[in-house]
Amino acid sequence: MTYEAMLLFAVVFVAGYLFDTLTQSRNALMLRHTRQAWLFVVLGAYFVWFWTHGGQTLAMKTWRIRLVGPAVRLTVGRAVARYLLLWIFAVPTLGILYLADVQGWAAVAALAAALLLPPIYALVDRDGQFVHDRILGTRLVAD
Repeated sequence: MTYEAMLLFAVVFVAGYLFDTLTQSRNALMLRHTRQAWLFVVLGAYFVWFWTHGGQTLAMKTWRIRLVGPAVRLTVGRAVARYLLLWIFAVPTLGILYLADVQGWAAVAALAAALLLPPIYALVDRDGQFVHDRILGTRLVAD
């Protein structure tokens, strides 16, 4: 995950630079929600592209992990659904925190707990699968 995060930093940096250049944004608060939606789409495009073209992101290639679907090759629809389901715990938590106006360390702790739920689920799953993989019938396999 750390290696993937380093690669995603570069993707987000370039996408943010492109966004700021095209919109003439002078600070991060200008068009904040549009920027967040843009980055969400860019990250989704990154993952969907790599998952549907070989089943591996750059970090997954390094660690020799491949994502396969029920028919071995992942379809675009299933890849998009997997990306959206990756956010199954984080997005509702963010919404609740926003509506309840929870801030500071309480918000950080709640979001950390939401992000830890999928790996905890994978530890107790009989096949070691994440929630989104169980729902979609996808699987991470050693390459």
